Amino acid sequence: MTARLAPGLERRLKAELSGDVWFDRFNRGRYATDASFYQIMPVGVVVPRTVEEAERAIALARAEGIPVTARGGGTSQCGQTINQSLIVDGSKHLNRIVELDVEGRRCVVEPGVVLDDLNRALKPHGLWFPVDVSTASRATIGGMAGNNSCGGRSLRYGTMRDNVLSIDAVLADGTPGHFGPVDHNLAGLPVDSPLAPLARDLLDIGRREAGEVAARFPQVQRRVGGYNLDALVPDERGTNLAHILVGSEGTLAYSTRVELKLWPLIGKKVIGACHFGSFYAAMDAAQHLVKLKPIAVELVDSTLLALASEIPMFQATLKQFVQGRPEAILLVEFAEDEAENERRLKLLADTMGDLGFGWDRDGARWGGVVPVREAGLQAAIADVRTSGLNIMMSMKQAGKPVSFVEDCAVPLEHLADYTARLTQVFEKHGTRGTWYAHASEGCLHVRPVLNLRQEKDVKAMRAIAEDAFAMVRDYKGSHSGEHGDGIVRSEFHEAMFGSRLVRAFEAVKDRFDPAGFYNPGKIVRAPKFDDRSLFRYAPDYKVEPIRAVLDWTGYSGEGGGLQGAIEMCNNNGACRKAAGGVMCPSYRVTRNERDVTRGRANTLRLAISGRLGPDALASDEMMETLKLCVSCKGCRRECPTGVDMARMKIEALAARAKSRGIDLHQRLVAYLPRYAGLAARVPWLMNLRDRLPGAAKLSEKLAQFSARRSLPRWRSDGFREDALAVGPVDGREVVLFADTFNRWFESENLDAALTVLTAAGYRVHLPRPVDGRSQPLCCGRTFLSAGLVDEARAEAARVIDTYAPFVERGVPVIGLEPSCLLAFRDELPAMLPGEPAQRLAAHALLIEEFIAREIDAGRFQLPLASVADTALLHGHCHQKSFGAMGAVEKALRLVPGLAVEVVESSCCGMAGAFGYHTETIDTSLAMAELSLLPAVRKAPADALVVADGTSCRHQIHDGAAREAVHVVRVLAASVTAARARREQRLEAAE
Repeated sequence: MTARLAPGLERRLKAELSGDVWFDRFNRGRYATDASFYQIMPVGVVVPRTVEEAERAIALARAEGIPVTARGGGTSQCGQTINQSLIVDGSKHLNRIVELDVEGRRCVVEPGVVLDDLNRALKPHGLWFPVDVSTASRATIGGMAGNNSCGGRSLRYGTMRDNVLSIDAVLADGTPGHFGPVDHNLAGLPVDSPLAPLARDLLDIGRREAGEVAARFPQVQRRVGGYNLDALVPDERGTNLAHILVGSEGTLAYSTRVELKLWPLIGKKVIGACHFGSFYAAMDAAQHLVKLKPIAVELVDSTLLALASEIPMFQATLKQFVQGRPEAILLVEFAEDEAENERRLKLLADTMGDLGFGWDRDGARWGGVVPVREAGLQAAIADVRTSGLNIMMSMKQAGKPVSFVEDCAVPLEHLADYTARLTQVFEKHGTRGTWYAHASEGCLHVRPVLNLRQEKDVKAMRAIAEDAFAMVRDYKGSHSGEHGDGIVRSEFHEAMFGSRLVRAFEAVKDRFDPAGFYNPGKIVRAPKFDDRSLFRYAPDYKVEPIRAVLDWTGYSGEGGGLQGAIEMCNNNGACRKAAGGVMCPSYRVTRNERDVTRGRANTLRLAISGRLGPDALASDEMMETLKLCVSCKGCRRECPTGVDMARMKIEALAARAKSRGIDLHQRLVAYLPRYAGLAARVPWLMNLRDRLPGAAKLSEKLAQFSARRSLPRWRSDGFREDALAVGPVDGREVVLFADTFNRWFESENLDAALTVLTAAGYRVHLPRPVDGRSQPLCCGRTFLSAGLVDEARAEAARVIDTYAPFVERGVPVIGLEPSCLLAFRDELPAMLPGEPAQRLAAHALLIEEFIAREIDAGRFQLPLASVADTALLHGHCHQKSFGAMGAVEKALRLVPGLAVEVVESSCCGMAGAFGYHTETIDTSLAMAELSLLPAVRKAPADALVVADGTSCRHQIHDGAAREAVHVVRVLAASVTAARARREQRLEAAE
């Protein structure tokens, strides 16, 4: 992890650029890894604001003798985007669509444009860019061009090379050039063009090596290894010079603009999910299924299905299209007109029958087709498929699926034999592989499970690689079929292409970049791929003993598994998505690597392994890293490898509190449940902060509560349990948990809950704490927000002890505030592992979850009447994390005549105390402005705005001047309206 220092370059960059310039250990460490198993500390990082700034940064690096590596989403699986160099990150600012020619179906973009963002902009014009890589939510066009990415539908649309029309780039000596189509004799290139001499030399190499290219280049579409010398071979139709840059992994030039070929949007699709009782049979069938001309045939194997079934976000999807227990599923996709889609779907079923498969058969011949016509389910299946890598990496043991032979592509007629032989190689070395991806192209992603911290597994990796690549040569396939070369595959070019072509690759590199300025060590003159000094877990990797404050059972390593939990991040960057789901709300505002789950996990890993200096876990830099994490728990559900940053943040906060204590702001927030009862006795005094001129400014100075926010309004009429139980004596039992926030600030919500539950016939228990103290029960969340885990644990014990008699006899515990009630299912078992906490967790339900469960059981009868026509519903992050939004909608839709519209939003940005702090209020407001507040402002004035979170309602009030209400308030109003109408009818009858 050492790197040369370049103080002169740092000073010059900071003096001449307006973008971020980072040379500190924490920021460099966040750029030392990509989605490969390598780690190389860069010299520094620059995030230019403009292409011109990027060019200036490159020029300064050249002057200082420091190499340059371009980086986009940082999702490369072979180590392409890491180096001991200056990293130029274009993903934050270099993301403009420079030109869009709808009629000509082309566009020009800057290299940092993310594929999904581009396609969202193209969709209104009926166009898209179809190289649909699985990392589309974070992959940049520049990185895709550098890798010659392919995507799942390359069977119809081809690779990046087939869809890149031209590239503007800066050469290693600073010369700008436009690389595009030229005549075979360069007649169209101006004589005085700076590219003319380079182009002539490149075409000379192409002519010289034409015979060798014809003999040695694999004749499969999925070939991205080496440089595209075949693009330089003489062709009467001309040459596109951009195609020598495509797939060059940033080793030849720095791309500043990329011109793309666009396609019409796909219309209606159908998917035939072909089930197989044998993996070999599925691989053998692929060559026959592609004859039906689908646009994709994607594989999901039984291991991937089993792992996905353990991940909450995928479970419902699998239930809808997986039948029985297949060994493999081939997802065959058609996208023609509706009639043709149905015809081909029938042909698919007939073909499966002709191949001998049937639902009524046993063993290898069991199988058939499950048709999928509904667009929503198709999208959900696509999400499972494109998450294949992350799903595989969700294994919790020390050994992980390792990427090094996963990109091999062989002709389809050899696919079954190749996979069978490679499986035998894995078994010979005591491991196994998980298969998924592009069966239509003979390019299956497979990762044998290895522990690269062990020398024996590193040796096994080399042996497997050599055997696999030898097989690929036998089949005349490609050892590098999609994800590029990087460090992983560059070493093997000589064995695959022969010495002469590798010397030709070197000639291309030297003609472009004689000093090795751009991304050295990739494609040519590469290190050994198993050089352990380059590994993320190098031989000297060691984690010092950690005293974790939470239970991390299920993971391995120090801190009772905390180490293993942190190391689950595989750097694939699903957390960098800009739309859909919750994760990661702070990144969506800042677009900084520091503020995304991946960046935080990397920082924690480097900290616990001593790479960031002593006491790094409790350091100011670590707190800065975690400052914008709102503990939304989006990553808990949406990170396919299960990186739970909200829980990890508690560990860092606890280390900080133990080492340095807590400040006044944290103390006031943490101890709120302890002093709330006293404060409620003098609400006039507590509310002076927002009434007395200058008081808000004083609170800002003393306790960092922003004067731009009003604080929650204290009241004297808090919720008090006047009886131990209310409702029908013979009603079904429930326990109502009165959280601190609803108890003291919005007691009408708890009153509404009692109205709804008793009207539905339930006996509602309101037990007093068994310890005899007058202080109400609390989930402990405020203490966790300051790292005071012992205090939170004490509160958790009170809750568990008080509710134990009820949960032991199966009585559900119901709550209103998602962050509090769901702590019973999440943090409490982690603080107090054992049977009592697990029993409580199993019986803890949000009120909407309880209602939905009772509806499904046919036990929920409630008289309701219309109260509004429309409700705009914003979900709390924790509701989304625990998959509760379906229940929330179901409960709200009980109200007669109420149309429910769900806001597609991430975190509201308030997140407890986060939205009040002087240092985070700007980010808080920016999060709300991404989608929530604009949607609320657009809502009709007579529409209900519904949000279950106390913080969410406060954010909506402050930012949109609208009053949001809890779902239970809407239900209670509906009950009241129904009663009033019933009384009116009775009066009228009399």
